Amino acid sequence: MKSILETPITYLKGVGPKKADVLQKEIGIKNFEDLLYYFPFRYVDKSKIYKVNDINNDSAYFQLKGKISNLNSVGDKRTKYITAKFYDDTGSIDIVWFRGLKWVKEMIKPNTEYLIFGKPSVFKNSFNFVHPEIEVFSEIENPIAMQSLEGIYSSTEKLKNFGLGSRGISKLMKQLLIQVESEITEKLPDYILQKYNLIDEATALTNIHFPKNPSIIQKAQNRLKFDELFYLQIELILNKKISKQKSKGFIFERVGEFFNNFYEKHLPFDLTNAQKRVIKEIRSDFKTGKQMNRLLQGDVGSGKTMVAFMSMLIAIDNGFQTCIMAPTEILANQHFNSINKFVEGLDLEVELLTGSTKKSKRTEIHEGIQSGKLKILIGTHALVEDTVKFHNLGLAVIDEQHRFGVAQRAKLWKKSTTPPHILVMTATPIPRTLAMTVYGNLDVSIIDELPPGRKTIQTIHFFENKRLRIIGFMREQIKKGSQIYVVYPLISESEKLDLKNLMDGFANMQHDFPPPQYLVSVLHGRMKNEEKEYEMKRFVEGKTNILVSTTVIEVGVDVPNASVMIIENAERFGLSQLHQLRGRVGRGSEQSYCILMSGQKLSNEGRKRLEVMVSTSDGFEIAEEDLKLRGPGDLQGTRQSGILDFKIANITKDSHLMLQTRKLCEAILEKDPQLTDKHNIIIRNCLQNKFKKQVNWGKIS
Repeated sequence: MKSILETPITYLKGVGPKKADVLQKEIGIKNFEDLLYYFPFRYVDKSKIYKVNDINNDSAYFQLKGKISNLNSVGDKRTKYITAKFYDDTGSIDIVWFRGLKWVKEMIKPNTEYLIFGKPSVFKNSFNFVHPEIEVFSEIENPIAMQSLEGIYSSTEKLKNFGLGSRGISKLMKQLLIQVESEITEKLPDYILQKYNLIDEATALTNIHFPKNPSIIQKAQNRLKFDELFYLQIELILNKKISKQKSKGFIFERVGEFFNNFYEKHLPFDLTNAQKRVIKEIRSDFKTGKQMNRLLQGDVGSGKTMVAFMSMLIAIDNGFQTCIMAPTEILANQHFNSINKFVEGLDLEVELLTGSTKKSKRTEIHEGIQSGKLKILIGTHALVEDTVKFHNLGLAVIDEQHRFGVAQRAKLWKKSTTPPHILVMTATPIPRTLAMTVYGNLDVSIIDELPPGRKTIQTIHFFENKRLRIIGFMREQIKKGSQIYVVYPLISESEKLDLKNLMDGFANMQHDFPPPQYLVSVLHGRMKNEEKEYEMKRFVEGKTNILVSTTVIEVGVDVPNASVMIIENAERFGLSQLHQLRGRVGRGSEQSYCILMSGQKLSNEGRKRLEVMVSTSDGFEIAEEDLKLRGPGDLQGTRQSGILDFKIANITKDSHLMLQTRKLCEAILEKDPQLTDKHNIIIRNCLQNKFKKQVNWGKIS
């Protein structure tokens, strides 16, 4: 029997087909349950009614009672708007409407008392209201005992055009609770509610929308955050257990000729203790008979590629094929060049497959992997094309996996009847508290040492007025034989952001560093692949002194001779991106520098980011600071399976609750792995209801 919460939203009183359509398209509300769990993002006090002459700033919300006059349509068809005067016994204030003009004309009547609510703005040194909430005072239910706290809901322009601003959504919510309040079922067992002093689900949902007092809001929020984090953690832990039980994997028992030959005769540098530890963890996974799903985290330059390559050699020693999938052609080429150097003297062939690979070469590669002759294939998403058929893929390495969709990775996973072992690499350190949530179904290995001999990159922040000093410094470094990156945030001018743009910067660099004494290259995402490769190759080979680029060089470009990174408008970049860019230098034995250029005017957050960059080069510390400054957002720019798509929880603010629920879930599943105990049946049922309609991507790393 279907729950009332599964009822399509069109059947809620006051909605209908048109509003249902816009609710679904704008904020993803399809049914009663979606609306019930659409929470206010803050609350305002509606108990007080102010006077017009009380308005003294534009940062607070005001509720006023009075009349409206002087309704006036202004402008032509394209730029029409309505103005009016709102007045009480202390004065008047302008109101402006730019949308819903027909509704405004019908709504506003002379000599009628209205209640308006909104945040005033300043125009020509006077306060006004733009699109305030407005109600006829006599039509408000029980105005004397007006609700003191009102939830404010996120809305959109389209929703507001249908009368679904915050107050419109609130009215729907009131109607919804009338219909479903008695049908709200409990999601947690009594023993959890008692242990953690949690209020019941129905009380929490009622008071998150219509709080009786300020203290109940916190209790309601805490209960609903607990729900969200508890069920996320229990799902991740169960998926991990299930994948370990069900996912058979190839057994790589031997470490043979290829691995030993490379380790003893061709290893270009001594492995760090962290690299040795991670290789041991991977070797241990290979022996279990279960599919390995391991995340390899490491700071820029920590030697992840070497660990991946030596793991590939173990797979090859056991008769299997391997591949590396990278998100961009530049990064795939970088891996191809690195691996090609590693295999010298090993009698191993390496091939590169990308969108730019010519048809004749592509056919040759397809034949090589299908026959099993080709043991190492490196490429972009071209690897997941249906025409790519491996003979026996044993290990797949996925680099910078956040740039691939889950479904894309699943295609690679299915390239073998028995799933290959999966090693996921990321050069963006993720805070340890966040890693267990985002990658809860993976085992995590961390390389937290840099190879010996690496010098710490000196990071310095300069304002624009030090430009001449920077140019002098660049000339000194080029004279010493060093190469320089100059990174800009944009390709062409943006009036909105008023940033220096790359093409102007390129022209300025050519002026300050004229040929033939100096050579300057340019690289950006809109160039053709052949042009990118040509410019990158010139820089790698040392033919150009300066590479002016966008963040296309953020990941994977390895030029040991490049020792200076200049980042223009550095305040516009996120911490994680700044750290990635800094990691492009410091690859050789010379002292390297990262110079952060900014304008004089900095926001507090922008200043803090630059201070963090100057004070530390520890990627994990930077990741923690980044999380504090901006919250989890869409992790690294791309959502992964909706894992961070929380309705109320916040990983930054609620990390204690996340760890608490994690420990609780682990303890529950340790005692009752199948959730068959009578006290845990409620959890089992909730999980089944929650995930019955979802494709289980949980086993795809």
